[in-house]
Amino acid sequence: MNDRHVIEALGKAEVVIENGKITYIGEPVVDYCSIFDNGQHKGDLTKEFIKSNIEKRIDEFGMCTPQRSIDVEDTMSFGTSETLKTNMIKGNIDCVVGACEGVGTLLINDAEIVQGVGGRVSALISTTPIKEVMEKVGRENVLNPETAELNPLKGLEMAIERGYKNIAITIIPTEMVKDLRQYPKPDDVNIYIFVAHTTNVSKKEAEMLFDYADVISGCSSINMRQTAEERKPYYSGKKVPLYAVSENGKKLLNERLEYIGYELCEKKYPQDFTQSPKPLI
Repeated sequence: MNDRHVIEALGKAEVVIENGKITYIGEPVVDYCSIFDNGQHKGDLTKEFIKSNIEKRIDEFGMCTPQRSIDVEDTMSFGTSETLKTNMIKGNIDCVVGACEGVGTLLINDAEIVQGVGGRVSALISTTPIKEVMEKVGRENVLNPETAELNPLKGLEMAIERGYKNIAITIIPTEMVKDLRQYPKPDDVNIYIFVAHTTNVSKKEAEMLFDYADVISGCSSINMRQTAEERKPYYSGKKVPLYAVSENGKKLLNERLEYIGYELCEKKYPQDFTQSPKPLI
C-alpha cells in the first residue's frame, strides 16, 4: 500500500503528503484567519504559508511519517483536544474515539495522547497504515491496523465493547453525527460528540450539528454562526468560537475554561464577528 495521507488544513485547503513530502496543495477557501495573525505572520492563508506551516509540522513532530511524536503540548487555550484532555484528567471522560495519521480511528484512554494525537493535526480525510505510529498509540487500540480505516461509528462500537462508559468522539461534519447520537447504547454509557472543521457547511448541515452534537467549532463558517444566533447556545471565544450546544457540552467546555483560569462560557448575543476569519463561508 502506498504511503498517502490527505488532510484539509488551513483555509480548508486539501493537502496530500506522501513519504514525508507534500505532493499537493489545493486552493484555500478562506483568505485570512485571525488565529495566525501574530507577530510572525499577518494571518493571510496563502498556499505558500500553508506549505511552510505543514512542512513545519512534519519537521517538528513528524506528522504523517514514522517519526510521528505523540507528545505534543497544548496548542490552543481551549481547542477540542485541549478540552478533551482536561476532561479525561478530571475523570469526566474515560475514552476518546479519535483519528490519527498512519493509524485511522483509534481509542485513546491517556490524556496526553489525546493532545498528542489531535493537538496540531487538521481534518484527516484519508490515511494509510504506519506501523511505527500504531506501536506508539498501541496497536490494540486501533480500529483496523491493516487499513487505517476512518470510521467513528465503528470506533464507538469498539469502545462500548471494551467497557468504556463516558466516551467522547471527535468527528468532522457528516451525517454520521446523527448516527452516533442515535446509536443504541447501553443505559450506563454516555456519548459526547465534538465536531470540528465546519468551514463551508450548509445551513441544513449546521442545523443537524446543533441538533445532535455537544460541542462544535465555529471555524470559518457563516452558517454555524447564524445558527448560533438563532439558537443562542453557550459559547467561548471570538476568533473561532466553540459552541456548547448541549448541557453536557457546556459542562465539558467549562471544565477546560476553569482549568486554565478563563471566564466560563457565555450567552452574549449578537456575537462579535470583528475578529472572525475572512471570508466566513
